[in-house]
Amino acid sequence: MNQSTGVEIKEIKSIADCYMINLPEKEHIEKLQLPLASYLDCALHYPDATPQMVQDLCAEAAVNHYASVFVNPIYVPLAKKLLKQSLVHIGTVVGFPLGGVPTGVKLEETKCYIEAGADEIDMVISVGMLKAGEYQYVFDEVRAIVGIAHQNACLVKVILETAVLVKYEKILGCLISKAAGADFVKTSTGFSKGGATVEDIDMMRRVVGPLGLMGVKAAGGIHSLNDVMTMLKAGANRIGTRLAAKILDEYRRLSPP
Repeated sequence: MNQSTGVEIKEIKSIADCYMINLPEKEHIEKLQLPLASYLDCALHYPDATPQMVQDLCAEAAVNHYASVFVNPIYVPLAKKLLKQSLVHIGTVVGFPLGGVPTGVKLEETKCYIEAGADEIDMVISVGMLKAGEYQYVFDEVRAIVGIAHQNACLVKVILETAVLVKYEKILGCLISKAAGADFVKTSTGFSKGGATVEDIDMMRRVVGPLGLMGVKAAGGIHSLNDVMTMLKAGANRIGTRLAAKILDEYRRLSPP
């Protein structure tokens, strides 16, 4: 193990211990800084997702100007082709949905999907290794994937799967991801026993710092405009949802002309 990295893990644990006692303050978010659609990642991760469904999603994204569409890896080239004239990012998932594949496999996935046209990678952390206290393993894995992605101007979001973590593990997951250079931490895959909560988003934002330092993505169980606004107010700056169009329609109905 690299000595400097070992020291870094020790420092991360020390910070996590402090945060268990007293979390940092966070900036107060008064209002949206961007159009609502700019915060939305519209996801299509159904196992039975078809090319036609991807085409429909991309057409919807191009009209509404989402931050990104997230599709199953097999559909990255199709989404890239359909959205090449837009500013909508193409996202896909690595180690999804369990996170329990070897680092080498995740690295090969990352390379393959970037070559296929992905602009954003949402990787599932090695949840079992985090819970086992194998923090060096988790750090090295995230750092390796971030290294490949950033060489190709690709963002990385680390999915913590917060529903199966205790508070200390959530704090450590955030600190490790930040130290490893990830662009975002994200709550959930949407395939576990729970999704995003206000409490988790609030804590994650406090741990990773202000919006300008690192992103926080809320995903899992976000079905309404109220859900979106609540998560943004709590500190999220990306929202993963399958219902982006419905949420935007609700927002437009309620917003003054």
